[in-house]
Amino acid sequence: MKLYISVDMEGITGLVDHTQVDSSKHNYERGRRIMTQEANHVIKAAFEKGCEEVIVNDSHSKMNNLLIEELHPETQLITGDVKPFSMVQGLDDSFAGAIFVGYHARASMKGVMSHSMIYGVRHMYINDVQIGELGFNAYVAGHYGVPVIMVAGDDGAAREAEALIPNVTTAVVKESISRSAAKSLTPAKAGELLAAKTEFALKNKDFVKPLTPPENPVLRIEFANYGQAEWANLMPGTEIEEGTTVIRYQAKDILEAYQAMLVMTELAMRTTFC
Repeated sequence: MKLYISVDMEGITGLVDHTQVDSSKHNYERGRRIMTQEANHVIKAAFEKGCEEVIVNDSHSKMNNLLIEELHPETQLITGDVKPFSMVQGLDDSFAGAIFVGYHARASMKGVMSHSMIYGVRHMYINDVQIGELGFNAYVAGHYGVPVIMVAGDDGAAREAEALIPNVTTAVVKESISRSAAKSLTPAKAGELLAAKTEFALKNKDFVKPLTPPENPVLRIEFANYGQAEWANLMPGTEIEEGTTVIRYQAKDILEAYQAMLVMTELAMRTTFC
């Protein structure tokens, strides 16, 4: 059995603010060690429960956070930026399942460091379904017929996963108090939980169906200000919905929609305050 693991950072045990997830800040090195340990708990349990191959994709920021020298030796790591498919780089139909670790709630929702790709996004939609990173990544997995069998992160991420993916296993390592505070398990206790939940998710995987994306999806992204919408609208094929900061794009499939989202959010980040 071949397993895919996407590891983000904001949903990792004990991490609650930007000083722990931004490589320029003083708490980052501590945060990336906890992130690496957390990934290892899932990887180790996967190998122990019969997985023959585990591919891990570093999915946070510049995507070079996980300490490869400390990862389980049998793991293969996808690391670095730029990746054509970002948080789901390397995912294809050869995998029996996918696990998302360190995930967080989508933008505008309660949750620790909740956001969708960049802090300038208010909402994202595929057709009429509101999604964040978790949902978009699950749709890409579904394109390949791969079920997301487990999501680990804060309670906001768990609620989002359970609403989108019936029978998904969730592992809540911290409960949001505010966007920058949480009641968290210790890394040791989180490790025990993650190992147990990974074992259960692998046993339960046949009860989880892939999140099948719609054909010819319409991607809509609502940005925080008009300047961000203007930058995103520079991508050919997009349009601004009149009187809003929503950019609309008609995609041929979910893979094109995903890459359109990457381009639009990268452009939008060029917006300055004045």
